[in-house]
Amino acid sequence: MSSPFPNRFRQKILAREQVIGCWCALGNPITTEILGLAGFDWLLLDGEHAPNDVLSFIPQLMALKDSVSAPVVRPPWNDAVVIKRLLDIGFYNFLIPFVQSADEARRAVAATRYPPEGIRGVAVSHRSNRFGTVQDYLKEVNDNITVLVQIESTTAVRAVDEIVAVPGVDGVFVGPSDLSAGMDHLGNPGHPDVQAAITHVLGAAAAAGKSAGILAPVEADARRYIAMGFNFVAVGADSGVFRAATQALHDKFR
Repeated sequence: MSSPFPNRFRQKILAREQVIGCWCALGNPITTEILGLAGFDWLLLDGEHAPNDVLSFIPQLMALKDSVSAPVVRPPWNDAVVIKRLLDIGFYNFLIPFVQSADEARRAVAATRYPPEGIRGVAVSHRSNRFGTVQDYLKEVNDNITVLVQIESTTAVRAVDEIVAVPGVDGVFVGPSDLSAGMDHLGNPGHPDVQAAITHVLGAAAAAGKSAGILAPVEADARRYIAMGFNFVAVGADSGVFRAATQALHDKFR
Protein backbone atom coordinates (compact mmCIF):
# COMPACT_ATOMS: atom_id res chain seq x y z
CA MET A 1 0.00 0.00 0.00
CA SER A 2 1.36 3.44 -0.93
CA SER A 3 2.34 5.89 1.79
CA PRO A 4 0.23 9.01 2.45
CA PHE A 5 3.51 10.93 2.64
CA PRO A 6 4.59 13.33 1.39
CA ASN A 7 1.41 15.39 1.46
CA ARG A 8 1.57 16.79 -2.07
CA PHE A 9 -1.24 19.24 -1.43
CA ARG A 10 0.74 20.80 1.41
CA GLN A 11 3.77 20.99 -0.85
CA LYS A 12 1.70 22.98 -3.35
CA ILE A 13 0.37 25.26 -0.61
CA LEU A 14 3.89 25.90 0.72
CA ALA A 15 5.06 26.67 -2.82
CA ARG A 16 2.06 29.02 -3.28
CA GLU A 17 0.99 27.14 -6.41
CA GLN A 18 -2.40 27.89 -7.93
CA VAL A 19 -4.89 25.34 -6.60
CA ILE A 20 -8.56 25.56 -7.54
CA GLY A 21 -11.19 23.86 -5.44
CA CYS A 22 -14.87 23.37 -4.77
CA TRP A 23 -17.01 23.18 -1.62
CA CYS A 24 -18.75 19.93 -0.67
CA ALA A 25 -21.76 20.98 1.38
CA LEU A 26 -24.32 18.26 0.63
CA GLY A 27 -22.84 15.75 3.07
CA ASN A 28 -23.28 12.87 0.64
CA PRO A 29 -20.60 10.39 -0.52
CA ILE A 30 -22.18 10.02 -3.96
CA THR A 31 -22.11 13.72 -4.77
CA THR A 32 -18.63 13.97 -3.26
CA GLU A 33 -17.50 11.07 -5.45
CA ILE A 34 -18.92 12.81 -8.54
CA LEU A 35 -17.12 16.03 -7.62
CA GLY A 36 -13.96 13.98 -7.21
CA LEU A 37 -14.17 12.97 -10.86
CA ALA A 38 -14.09 16.57 -12.08
CA GLY A 39 -10.38 17.08 -11.45
CA PHE A 40 -10.36 19.93 -8.90
CA ASP A 41 -7.08 20.33 -7.03
CA TRP A 42 -8.92 20.14 -3.71
CA LEU A 43 -12.38 19.68 -2.26
CA LEU A 44 -13.56 21.24 0.97
CA LEU A 45 -15.60 18.88 3.13
CA ASP A 46 -17.50 21.27 5.36
CA GLY A 47 -18.19 20.58 9.01
CA GLU A 48 -19.10 24.13 9.98
CA HIS A 49 -22.14 25.04 7.86
CA ALA A 50 -22.95 21.65 6.30
CA PRO A 51 -24.70 18.66 7.94
CA ASN A 52 -21.49 16.67 8.46
CA ASP A 53 -19.81 14.91 11.36
CA VAL A 54 -17.08 12.29 11.80
CA LEU A 55 -19.31 9.43 10.67
CA SER A 56 -20.51 11.21 7.53
CA PHE A 57 -16.98 12.32 6.63
CA ILE A 58 -15.57 8.79 6.50
CA PRO A 59 -17.62 7.56 3.50
CA GLN A 60 -16.81 10.82 1.71
CA LEU A 61 -13.09 10.24 2.26
CA MET A 62 -13.57 6.72 0.92
CA ALA A 63 -15.35 8.16 -2.12
CA LEU A 64 -12.29 10.31 -2.87
CA LYS A 65 -9.66 7.58 -2.57
CA ASP A 66 -9.19 7.36 -6.35
CA SER A 67 -9.60 11.09 -6.96
CA VAL A 68 -6.86 13.58 -7.82
CA SER A 69 -8.64 16.06 -5.52
CA ALA A 70 -7.11 16.54 -2.08
CA PRO A 71 -9.69 16.44 0.72
CA VAL A 72 -9.63 19.51 2.96
CA VAL A 73 -11.81 19.57 6.06
CA ARG A 74 -13.35 22.53 7.83
CA PRO A 75 -14.18 21.60 11.42
CA PRO A 76 -17.09 23.32 13.13
CA TRP A 77 -14.70 25.29 15.35
CA ASN A 78 -11.08 25.62 16.41
CA ASP A 79 -11.54 22.77 18.87
CA ALA A 80 -8.65 20.42 19.68
CA VAL A 81 -10.92 17.47 20.46
CA VAL A 82 -12.80 17.76 17.17
CA ILE A 83 -9.57 18.27 15.23
CA LYS A 84 -8.06 15.17 16.88
CA ARG A 85 -10.97 13.04 15.72
CA LEU A 86 -10.76 14.43 12.18
CA LEU A 87 -7.03 13.68 12.10
CA ASP A 88 -7.61 10.11 13.22
CA ILE A 89 -10.22 9.39 10.53
CA GLY A 90 -7.80 10.42 7.81
CA PHE A 91 -7.75 14.16 7.14
CA TYR A 92 -4.37 15.79 6.54
CA ASN A 93 -5.55 19.21 5.37
CA PHE A 94 -7.45 21.63 7.63
CA LEU A 95 -9.26 24.92 7.14
CA ILE A 96 -9.86 26.32 10.62
CA PRO A 97 -12.77 28.78 10.90
CA PHE A 98 -12.83 32.16 12.62
CA VAL A 99 -9.24 32.48 13.81
CA GLN A 100 -8.81 35.96 15.27
CA SER A 101 -5.34 36.05 16.84
CA ALA A 102 -1.88 34.54 16.75
CA ASP A 103 -2.70 32.63 19.96
CA GLU A 104 -5.73 31.04 18.33
CA ALA A 105 -3.62 30.17 15.29
CA ARG A 106 -1.01 28.56 17.52
CA ARG A 107 -3.73 26.51 19.22
CA ALA A 108 -4.94 25.30 15.83
CA VAL A 109 -1.45 24.21 14.82
CA ALA A 110 -0.81 22.54 18.18
CA ALA A 111 -4.04 20.56 17.86
CA THR A 112 -2.72 18.97 14.64
CA ARG A 113 0.73 18.01 15.97
CA TYR A 114 1.95 15.24 18.22
CA PRO A 115 4.14 16.30 21.17
CA PRO A 116 6.49 18.00 21.63
CA GLU A 117 5.32 20.25 18.77
CA GLY A 118 1.68 20.05 19.81
CA ILE A 119 -1.00 18.37 21.90
CA ARG A 120 -2.52 15.78 19.55
CA GLY A 121 -3.49 12.65 21.44
CA VAL A 122 -1.84 9.41 20.37
CA ALA A 123 -3.72 6.35 19.15
CA VAL A 124 -1.74 3.44 17.72
CA SER A 125 -4.28 2.24 15.18
CA HIS A 126 -6.73 4.44 13.29
CA ARG A 127 -7.79 5.23 9.76
CA SER A 128 -5.16 7.93 9.26
CA ASN A 129 -2.24 5.55 9.83
CA ARG A 130 -4.11 2.89 7.90
CA PHE A 131 -4.75 0.97 11.08
CA GLY A 132 -1.13 0.76 12.07
CA THR A 133 0.33 -0.16 8.67
CA VAL A 134 2.05 3.14 7.80
CA GLN A 135 5.72 2.94 8.74
CA ASP A 136 7.13 5.95 10.62
CA TYR A 137 3.70 7.60 10.76
CA LEU A 138 4.42 9.15 14.15
CA LYS A 139 7.73 10.57 12.94
CA GLU A 140 6.46 11.97 9.65
CA VAL A 141 2.87 13.11 10.13
CA ASN A 142 3.63 16.39 11.94
CA ASP A 143 5.37 17.65 8.81
CA ASN A 144 2.54 16.55 6.55
CA ILE A 145 -0.46 18.35 8.02
CA THR A 146 -1.74 21.47 6.25
CA VAL A 147 -3.18 24.22 8.44
CA LEU A 148 -5.01 27.09 6.78
CA VAL A 149 -6.84 29.59 8.97
CA GLN A 150 -9.85 31.68 8.09
CA ILE A 151 -9.77 35.46 8.43
CA GLU A 152 -13.39 36.42 8.96
CA SER A 153 -13.52 39.45 11.25
CA THR A 154 -12.09 42.92 11.63
CA THR A 155 -10.17 41.64 14.66
CA ALA A 156 -8.54 38.99 12.50
CA VAL A 157 -7.74 41.51 9.77
CA ARG A 158 -5.97 43.71 12.30
CA ALA A 159 -4.00 40.72 13.60
CA VAL A 160 -3.27 39.11 10.24
CA ASP A 161 0.45 39.98 10.24
CA GLU A 162 0.90 38.13 13.53
CA ILE A 163 -1.33 35.25 12.41
CA VAL A 164 0.60 34.54 9.20
CA ALA A 165 3.86 34.60 11.17
CA VAL A 166 2.83 31.62 13.33
CA PRO A 167 4.95 28.55 12.50
CA GLY A 168 2.77 25.81 11.06
CA VAL A 169 0.20 28.20 9.61
CA ASP A 170 0.54 27.46 5.91
CA GLY A 171 -1.85 30.11 4.69
CA VAL A 172 -4.88 32.27 5.35
CA PHE A 173 -8.31 32.05 3.80
CA VAL A 174 -10.77 34.93 3.61
CA GLY A 175 -14.42 34.28 4.36
CA PRO A 176 -16.02 37.21 2.50
CA SER A 177 -19.53 36.71 3.90
CA ASP A 178 -18.55 36.71 7.57
CA LEU A 179 -15.99 39.45 7.02
CA SER A 180 -18.55 41.71 5.36
CA ALA A 181 -21.06 40.98 8.13
CA GLY A 182 -18.51 41.91 10.77
CA MET A 183 -17.82 45.17 8.94
CA ASP A 184 -21.52 46.15 8.97
CA HIS A 185 -21.94 45.28 5.30
CA LEU A 186 -23.94 42.07 5.68
CA GLY A 187 -24.54 40.48 2.27
CA ASN A 188 -22.28 42.96 0.50
CA PRO A 189 -18.74 41.56 0.28
CA GLY A 190 -18.15 43.81 -2.73
CA HIS A 191 -18.26 46.94 -0.56
CA PRO A 192 -15.05 48.97 -0.96
CA ASP A 193 -14.20 48.68 2.75
CA VAL A 194 -14.52 44.90 2.63
CA GLN A 195 -12.47 44.71 -0.55
CA ALA A 196 -9.78 46.86 1.06
CA ALA A 197 -9.64 44.44 4.01
CA ILE A 198 -9.39 41.48 1.61
CA THR A 199 -6.51 43.19 -0.21
CA HIS A 200 -4.80 43.81 3.12
CA VAL A 201 -5.02 40.11 4.03
CA LEU A 202 -3.59 39.15 0.66
CA GLY A 203 -0.69 41.56 1.14
CA ALA A 204 0.10 40.21 4.60
CA ALA A 205 0.15 36.64 3.31
CA ALA A 206 2.38 37.60 0.38
CA ALA A 207 4.80 39.45 2.66
CA ALA A 208 5.09 36.35 4.84
CA GLY A 209 5.46 34.02 1.86
CA LYS A 210 2.26 32.21 2.77
CA SER A 211 -0.65 31.07 0.62
CA ALA A 212 -3.80 33.16 0.44
CA GLY A 213 -7.22 31.73 -0.31
CA ILE A 214 -10.79 32.86 -0.72
CA LEU A 215 -14.27 31.54 -1.49
CA ALA A 216 -15.60 33.03 -4.73
CA PRO A 217 -18.56 31.17 -6.26
CA VAL A 218 -19.20 33.97 -8.77
CA GLU A 219 -16.92 33.46 -11.77
CA ALA A 220 -16.07 37.14 -12.26
CA ASP A 221 -15.08 37.42 -8.60
CA ALA A 222 -13.00 34.26 -8.73
CA ARG A 223 -11.09 35.42 -11.81
CA ARG A 224 -10.50 38.83 -10.23
CA TYR A 225 -9.17 37.31 -7.00
CA ILE A 226 -6.90 34.97 -8.93
CA ALA A 227 -5.56 37.93 -10.91
CA MET A 228 -4.94 39.75 -7.62
CA GLY A 229 -2.75 36.89 -6.40
CA PHE A 230 -4.97 34.55 -4.43
CA ASN A 231 -3.69 31.05 -5.12
CA PHE A 232 -6.05 28.88 -3.05
CA VAL A 233 -9.49 29.62 -4.47
CA ALA A 234 -12.84 27.87 -4.13
CA VAL A 235 -14.89 28.58 -7.24
CA GLY A 236 -18.19 26.99 -6.28
CA ALA A 237 -20.12 24.60 -4.09
CA ASP A 238 -21.94 21.38 -4.90
CA SER A 239 -25.19 22.75 -3.46
CA GLY A 240 -25.03 25.86 -5.63
CA VAL A 241 -24.07 23.93 -8.76
CA PHE A 242 -26.91 21.46 -8.22
CA ARG A 243 -29.42 24.21 -7.48
CA ALA A 244 -28.47 26.21 -10.58
CA ALA A 245 -28.43 23.17 -12.87
CA THR A 246 -31.79 21.85 -11.72
CA GLN A 247 -33.39 25.28 -12.02
CA ALA A 248 -31.95 25.72 -15.52
CA LEU A 249 -33.29 22.31 -16.55
CA HIS A 250 -36.72 23.14 -15.20
CA ASP A 251 -36.78 26.52 -16.93
CA LYS A 252 -36.04 24.97 -20.32
CA PHE A 253 -39.44 23.29 -20.23
CA ARG A 254 -41.61 25.96 -18.67
